[in-house]
Amino acid sequence: MLKTRVAGKAVDDHGEARVVPWWSFSKTVMAAAALVLVDQGRLRLDEPVKGQPFTLRHLLQHTAGVPDYWVLKAYHEAVAQGREPWSFDTLLEKARANVLLFEPGAGWQYSNIGYAYVRREIERVTNGCLASALEELLFAPLGIQDAGLALGLDDMRRTGLGELENYHPGWVYHGVVVGTLRAAASFLAELSSGKLLKQETFFAMRSPLALKVSVEGRPWMEPGYGLGMMVDTAPSRHCWGHTGLGPGSSIGVYHFHEPVSVTVAVFGQTEDQGEVESEVVRYAMVGS
Repeated sequence: MLKTRVAGKAVDDHGEARVVPWWSFSKTVMAAAALVLVDQGRLRLDEPVKGQPFTLRHLLQHTAGVPDYWVLKAYHEAVAQGREPWSFDTLLEKARANVLLFEPGAGWQYSNIGYAYVRREIERVTNGCLASALEELLFAPLGIQDAGLALGLDDMRRTGLGELENYHPGWVYHGVVVGTLRAAASFLAELSSGKLLKQETFFAMRSPLALKVSVEGRPWMEPGYGLGMMVDTAPSRHCWGHTGLGPGSSIGVYHFHEPVSVTVAVFGQTEDQGEVESEVVRYAMVGS
């Protein structure tokens, strides 16, 4: 596995120069961009998204009731066959996304489509270019290099992963960032330092809705979900960040607040997210 550990100004790297897909850690990136726009008054966290019954907060916390495309057999077949991504409207139709699973705020359901709506909100107020928005809102202010939105096959091929040779990043409808592990760990460390968001905004981002979900095979003790962040509130390993899964690989990027302040990113060529998360916890606590 590749791993990076950031504690203050000390960086311990094992494979930090390797470009990897950030998969659903990109949700933390998208959420941070949306919340910068909230702080700037360009987006509203608790007003309904235009034409929809749910708010940006609902989308960020997966409480909007929006279905997910990950359960669609046709989606996985199309990806496996190396097809061009469907249009967003086609995706919504195939997923029956107009039929909510529950009233917004009345339940919790992880939804990639929900984050595709977040992407559209970011693009709506930033002239339609998500790659530029992420650079201007996040990466440049935090001094993050070696990371950016994947736009085509060439971006995915930079990873050198055979499973991604013909994988179009457009299949990740909310957008997938590719970059080094050091960039991933540094991004979360800088975000957690309070340099980007207002204090109350970042507090909301890492304040979780407690989840009653199975954590079998995974290291979490008191799991929850904030605004684009997976959170464990257990005092022995209070942390926030995100895990991501894609064809043939997984990534986990977490900032541990207690008992030590350290940020860890781990990437493995495995689809066992629990294996990667367990290495995140071990590396954070042991440091080697």
